[in-house]
Formats: sequence, C-alpha cells, structure tokens
Amino acid sequence: MRQIILDTETTGLSVTEGDRVIELGCVELLNRQLTGNNLHFYFKVDRDSHPDALRVHGITKEFLSDKPRFEELAQTFIDFVQDAEIIIHNAAFDVGFLDNELALVGKGRLQDYASTITDSLLLAREAFPGKRNSLDALCDRFAIDKTNRTLHGALLDSELLAQVYIHLTRGQNALLSDDEQTESNDEQGNVQRADLSGLKLIVLPASDAELEQHEAILSSIDKDSGGKTVWRPSPESA
Repeated sequence: MRQIILDTETTGLSVTEGDRVIELGCVELLNRQLTGNNLHFYFKVDRDSHPDALRVHGITKEFLSDKPRFEELAQTFIDFVQDAEIIIHNAAFDVGFLDNELALVGKGRLQDYASTITDSLLLAREAFPGKRNSLDALCDRFAIDKTNRTLHGALLDSELLAQVYIHLTRGQNALLSDDEQTESNDEQGNVQRADLSGLKLIVLPASDAELEQHEAILSSIDKDSGGKTVWRPSPESA
C-alpha cells in the first residue's frame, strides 16, 4: 500500500482572495514504512505573503524569486501522487489550495489522481475527542521530537505527520484475520497451516488493585469523552 503524507505552505488563508501555494512537501510511506522517497518544492508567485502567514513559515517573496512556478512542476507532482492514498492534516485547507493550483494550469483536481484523500485531523478527533489535535499537540501526545520545528515547513511538517499517522493507526494493522495468524509459507512457497486445536490459554484474573486502576482509567476516559466510554459492561450484561 502506497501512501503520501502531504503538507503545503501558502501566502495566506484565502484561495478566493488570491492566496497561492508557495511550498509543497510530500513524504512517501510504503506498507506503512518511510521510504525516503520524498518530494519538496518551493514555488514562485506574484504576491507577498500575508504578515500573519509570514510569521508562521518565514518564506519571503525574495526567497521565492528564483524558484519555479507551480505550472512547471505540476506534472511531476501528479506523477508522484498518482493512485496513492494522500493523507493531510486538515485536508480541506490544503486540498482547496491544490485544487486551485491544478485548475489554473488545466490539470483538474487532486482527487482525480489520488486513490483517496484521508484527513488525519478527523482521525485524531475520533481518537481523542475533546482534546487539542493540532500537529504540535499530537507530536507532544506521542512523544515525537519536534525540536527542529521553529517555523512551519511543508516537508518537515509532512515528516512529523507521517510519524503521527503511524501512531494514530497502529492498531489497524494489528488486527489480523484467522488465516493471517495461522498460515505461513515453507521454502517452496506452499501454505502451511498451523494446528492450534491443542492450544490451551491460561487465564489470570485481575487483582483488586488492577481492577481499581482499570476503573480509574475508564473514569478518566469517560470524563474526557463526555460519557461515551464503550468498555464498561452494559446493564443487561452485568
């Protein structure tokens, strides 16, 4: 499975007011592993960044003066993301800007090339309801080193988001089917099925102290999620 973690920096917040993409960073994951095959561009544009945006990314019009325009690299970008799942934090913002850039050069929309577009912000909100779920907050929550992030940058933020995404979704690949758990291949590539019929599992009941700790964790989750804890027994099963 090929996935692309993507981020942009822009001259401001409004596509409708003429703001443009000035930096694009893409990080490739293959089967959830970083490959080092990344894409990173700066783009020349004919407008200054809004002062608020400049304070965030520090990319000046002077710095961009010798950089290529988006139209010169649009096809390279399209070829890189073709048929991949694209993962973006707060996807609506970046997709809106990239759709505008693609439309300006007659290249359609981002979804025309991606297999799907996933918003990692929505994943984070589902995992941590009621919590702060900015990229900075998620890096802190997962103990991801962001000491080099004095200013926002598309490639650096994509690299951080790749680590965040792997942490957010780490449980998805741990849920294997019975066939995946009980089959392996011999040296000739033939499937060998393990016989688990004689396997006896030892069940150790939780101690009173462990039950108290468990209840304290559930109470904390219950408080943070507004009473939406799903791991407590229902009244019917009690």
